[in-house]
Amino acid sequence: MNKHPETLTIGVLAETAGVNVETIRFYQRKGLMQEPDRPYGSIRRYGEADLMRVRFIKSAQRLGFSLDEVGDLLKLEDGSHCTDAREQAERKLADVRAKLADLHRIEATLAALVEQCCTAKGEVRCPLIASLQQT
Repeated sequence: MNKHPETLTIGVLAETAGVNVETIRFYQRKGLMQEPDRPYGSIRRYGEADLMRVRFIKSAQRLGFSLDEVGDLLKLEDGSHCTDAREQAERKLADVRAKLADLHRIEATLAALVEQCCTAKGEVRCPLIASLQQT
């Protein structure tokens, strides 16, 4: 059942997860992953659970969760805290929606400035530069 028993080196773990070795080490320093024991005279080995954890972290990051937020989600990973996880997702969704609103406002402002630049004729002051100087 276990495709990757505790036999993966950090390099193989990183490659399989689609990250680099320094990412794994960074996650360990941030407390998102445990560093396995090093058997006497040997190298550390990782397993399926470690691979799944890296993939969880990367998936959460792709959804916009910060590493601190990922750490909070990892505390809920047993699946029995659905309400807590939903509340975190709702906060993230509100944050994303606010950012989208800001991006739409920025888009509209830039579009208007580009349009002003396109319609400006002769030796007039650049509307874009003039607008940025006024703020």
